[in-house]
Amino acid sequence: MTDTASPPIAVLPIVSRREERAGYLLVFLSALMWSFGGTFARFIHADDSWTVVFWRSVWAAAFLLGFMAWRDGWRGTLKLFRDMGLPGLAVAICFAVASTCFVVALSYTTVANILLMQAGVPLLAALFAWALFRERVSVTTWVAIAAVIAGVAIMVSESLDGAVSPIGDGLALLIAVMFSIATVITRRFAHVRMTPATCLGTILAAAFAASQASTFAVSGHDMGFLFAFGVINLGLGLAFFATGARLIPAAIAALLGTFEPILGPIWVWLIHSEVPSGRTIVGGAVVVTALLVHIGLEFKRQARPVRPGVTGLPSPN
Repeated sequence: MTDTASPPIAVLPIVSRREERAGYLLVFLSALMWSFGGTFARFIHADDSWTVVFWRSVWAAAFLLGFMAWRDGWRGTLKLFRDMGLPGLAVAICFAVASTCFVVALSYTTVANILLMQAGVPLLAALFAWALFRERVSVTTWVAIAAVIAGVAIMVSESLDGAVSPIGDGLALLIAVMFSIATVITRRFAHVRMTPATCLGTILAAAFAASQASTFAVSGHDMGFLFAFGVINLGLGLAFFATGARLIPAAIAALLGTFEPILGPIWVWLIHSEVPSGRTIVGGAVVVTALLVHIGLEFKRQARPVRPGVTGLPSPN
């Protein structure tokens, strides 16, 4: 699961060079953990996708609750949940829908199709922010948004001619939309803490899956990979990101986040021999290129001094 949709303009805390380097590593590790999602899922043989959603969500929720209790204490953890309010609940619902759709979509389409559509989340978020709140969007961002829409259109075109299931592409697109909406909400309500909102999302996903699952029984083999799917892929990835993203510029966090859609299809290809289609590769290349170019321009803008004689972003060296 990628969170590459950090706000384009962020006030950075005062951090040391050592903390900043640690932030780079932690955000990269979060993208690395998230990139293993499709690989773990392909090892699971359970027939019912809702069973997979339930156990993945349960393990992720348990890990995130433990992480927050270790970091903030039980009282601090309860306070985090209380302080979320309606924006936090909205983010949690978006995450619950997205994480559920990810598992279900894997039954209908390739990992590459899902992850490469998610790569366009930061730019789709900018589009939604303009549509809902009339936030200003630069010309370069509009160009990048158009490129992302074109890339996604190339990928989903296979479902229009019957080459792949339209359900898979539809769910993959819904994932990107949900993450984009969650990003816009988080930007508008800066006090929303991502960790408790996401934890609540896993709880909501588990509760809904419990009402839909035909069985909760899984083999020991499957439970091992469900544990990895929930704790390593989802929970640990989020913990790394939540800890590291506040230490580095938003543009760099977004750039490091692109390792998820880039590496994810590679792991599945190497381990499971799942080869993405030609249109997925072409459309995905358009999306990732648009995102990388946009992030590069944004980082250059952030690094530019606000006024003469004022230094821009701190050097990573």
